[in-house]
Amino acid sequence: MKKIIGSGIGLLALALSASTIFAGFDEFGYNDTAGIFNGTGSSWCLAGGQSADCVGIYSADKLVMKWNSEWDRGNDEGWSDPEGYDAWLNNEWNGNTEGGSGAIWHYKIVWVGAANPPCGDGGTTTTASVATDYPGYCVWGQFMVLMDQGHDPSYGPGHMWFAHETPNGYGAYW
Repeated sequence: MKKIIGSGIGLLALALSASTIFAGFDEFGYNDTAGIFNGTGSSWCLAGGQSADCVGIYSADKLVMKWNSEWDRGNDEGWSDPEGYDAWLNNEWNGNTEGGSGAIWHYKIVWVGAANPPCGDGGTTTTASVATDYPGYCVWGQFMVLMDQGHDPSYGPGHMWFAHETPNGYGAYW
């Protein structure tokens, strides 16, 4: 009886180890189960089938991306649900590392839909902002950049804002 119990425990441990491995980070830095990427610009490039230097001087920078399950659902469905998506994406670049660009940058992006009034043509600023100094802007046809801010020595000294939509919370635009 002891031998059977011991074998069963060993098989259970192997099964748990296999499921933990498959639910963790891949070789590029993606953990789709947790909705996080933790890698570099280069590993992001390679995951997309591009050359390791596809983001130029930012390739050695650390990159952390986080997204919710609605972002995954939208990608899986081609962003076609007429009821919409409560999707968000958060990107944090850190080039203050050895070989990095020196840039520190943070983006907050939400899905607003192609026909949603704040976004018109891609790249246009939004009309929803209460703050007039740094309104959000539209990207990829259906998304609004709520926040785009940081420091990049390539642009000069100091902190810069390119978007600071008000309100700035992920759930404010659904």
